[in-house]
Amino acid sequence: MTASSGSGIRRITQRLLIAAAGCAVTALCTATVVPAAADGGTGTKKPTIVLVHGAFADGSSWNGVIERLERRGYTVMAPANPLRGLYSDSAYIASVLKSIKGPVVLAGHSYGGAVISTAAAGNPQVKSLVYISALMPDVGESGMSLSARFPSALGTATTSVPYQTTGASGTDLYLKRDKVHPVFAACLPAGQANLLADTQRPAATAAFSETAKVAAWKDIPSWALVGRQDKTINPDQERFEAKRAHSHTVEIDTCHVSLIARPDAVTDLILQAATANSSTTAGSARPTLADTGTSGRSTGTVILGGITTASLVAGPALLLLGRRMRRRTH
Repeated sequence: MTASSGSGIRRITQRLLIAAAGCAVTALCTATVVPAAADGGTGTKKPTIVLVHGAFADGSSWNGVIERLERRGYTVMAPANPLRGLYSDSAYIASVLKSIKGPVVLAGHSYGGAVISTAAAGNPQVKSLVYISALMPDVGESGMSLSARFPSALGTATTSVPYQTTGASGTDLYLKRDKVHPVFAACLPAGQANLLADTQRPAATAAFSETAKVAAWKDIPSWALVGRQDKTINPDQERFEAKRAHSHTVEIDTCHVSLIARPDAVTDLILQAATANSSTTAGSARPTLADTGTSGRSTGTVILGGITTASLVAGPALLLLGRRMRRRTH
C-alpha cells in the first residue's frame, strides 16, 4: 500500500468518525428534548380563578389575594355576591361561571363557601373548590343549622333591619359596629376594622336560612383553610366541614378575615388547588389528589434513556467503521 493511499484511508476514516459522532449527538438531543417538551403541566392552560366574597363584605376583600395571583400570571375574577339568598346568589354566580372559557378554580370566603358549593354543581369546568374560613353545608343544611350546632360570637353580633324593594321585602342583617373588630376582624388594626364596619354590605336572612339542595364538594376536589382565632364561624365547624368533605386542609393563626390579614397563606392554598391535577372517583364523595407533572426521578430516567439511545446509535456505527478499516489496511 502506498503512502498516499494510506493517507486517503485515514482521511476517510476521520470523516466517517465525525459523521458517526454527529449521529450520536443528534440522537442524544432528540431523546432529551422531546420528552421535556411533552412534560405535563408546562403546556396546560392556567385556570381562571373566581373569588366569591361572603356576608358583610364585597369583592375588595380579596384585593391582596388578587394582586398575588395576578403576579403569578392568573386571570382572576371577584364578582359581586348579591347576598340576597342562597338560591338566587348561587344562580347568579353559576351564570358568571358559564361566561368563562376553560378550567376554573372557585374559591369562597365565609358565606361565599355555601354559594360556591351550590353554584359549582354540575359544571365540569370547575376543577377545584377552595373554602376560606367558610360555610360548607351538606344537602339539607343551612348556615343557621350549622351555627346552631357550632355556636360562635356571631349570634349576638348582628342587628336586623327591614328592607323593601319594588315588589319585594325582607330583613337584612348587619354587623353591629362595635362588634366588627372583636368578632369579625380581630386580627386587623382597629382603624381598618372600623372601615370594614362603615362599608359593610348586609346579607338578607335568606342567605343563612335557605337550605342547600346540592353539595359540589362531594364531587369536586376541595381545599380548606381554618382560622384558629375565628369568632365569626366556629373553628370546630370549619374543621368538621373540611374533614367531612375530605378537603386538603391547612390551619393558620388568623381571625375570620384571613383573606385580608393573611393574603399570602390564602394565595398559597389557592395556588395548590390551581396547580394540582385533581381527579375524583366516579360516584365517590372522597376527592383524591392525583400526581402532578413529572418527578425528578422520572426526569432523570428520561435523560438516561436519551444517553442510552445515543450510545445505541453511535456504538454500532463506530464498530462497523473499525472493522472496515482493518480490512482495508490488511
